[in-house]
Amino acid sequence: MTDPTELRDSQRDRWEAAAPGWDERADTVRAAGAPVAEWLVDAAQLEPGGRVLEVAGGLGDVGILAAGRVGPSGEVLITDGAEAMTDAAARRAAASNLGQVKVERMEAEWLDAKTASFDAVLSRWGYMLVVDPEAALQEARRVLMPGGRIAIAAWTAIEQNPWMAIARSEFEGRGLMTAPEPDSPEPFRFGQPGIIAELLLAAGFIEPRVETVDLVWTLASLDDWWEHMRSTSSMVGRAAVELSPAEHYELREALDARYSEFLQPDGSLLLPGSTWVATAEA
Repeated sequence: MTDPTELRDSQRDRWEAAAPGWDERADTVRAAGAPVAEWLVDAAQLEPGGRVLEVAGGLGDVGILAAGRVGPSGEVLITDGAEAMTDAAARRAAASNLGQVKVERMEAEWLDAKTASFDAVLSRWGYMLVVDPEAALQEARRVLMPGGRIAIAAWTAIEQNPWMAIARSEFEGRGLMTAPEPDSPEPFRFGQPGIIAELLLAAGFIEPRVETVDLVWTLASLDDWWEHMRSTSSMVGRAAVELSPAEHYELREALDARYSEFLQPDGSLLLPGSTWVATAEA
C-alpha cells in the first residue's frame, strides 16, 4: 500500500501540473458543472452575510457562485491543496470584482480555520480525491457552526459516466494506465449508493440527503474533447506524450470510434454524466 504522505504529495504534484489546463478549459468545466454548482449552493441555504468555505475548490466555480448569494456583507473562502489552482481561482475572483471572496492554499484534511467559523462548507468533486475523506469531513464538521450545512458532489459509478469510462477503458486496455486500487483517491471512489451518506454520518453530520444530478459535457468536436482530456488530466497528458506517432494515431482512432455515438449533426460532441450531490447538517 502506498504511504499516505507519498500519496498526498503525488496527488498535489499532479494537480499542480494539471492546473494550467484546467485554467485554459475553465469555460468547458464551468458549463458542464453549472447544474451541480447550483444544486450545492441551493442546498447550503445561504443567506446574505453568511460565511462560506469551499474545500478542494479548484478554480472556485462554486465559491464564486456562492459569493452572489451571501453578497458584499458575506465572506467566501476558496481553498485548494494546489497552489497553481488557488492562483487561478484568485485571478478569477478578482476579475469578477468579488471583494467578499478570499483564496488560500489549504489541505482538506487539515483546515486552517477556527472551530464553528463557517455557515456552510461546499465541495464539488473534491472529497473523493482526498487520501482520508473521513478525516476531511470531520474537519468540515469542526469548522461549521451548529446547524450549518455541508453540500458536496462526487461522481456516480463510472458506468454512468461514458465521458470517462470510454477513455479509461482504452488507456487501461493498452497498458497506458492502471486501474485504481479499491478506496484510493479517484473520481469514482464514491460511485456506489450509500457511501456518501455513511461518510457524512461517520463524520458527525445529521440527516444526510443524497440525490443525483445529470449533466452534459459540450465539446466542439472529437479533437476538442481530446484536447480537453489531455489538458485537464496529468495522467492522460503524460501517457500521450510517451506514445509513438503510430500509437497515438491508433489510440485516437479507437477513441474517436467509441465516442462517435455522442456526435451531433454539426460535429459537436455531447457527453452525458451523472454525479451524486449530498447535503447534511452539522
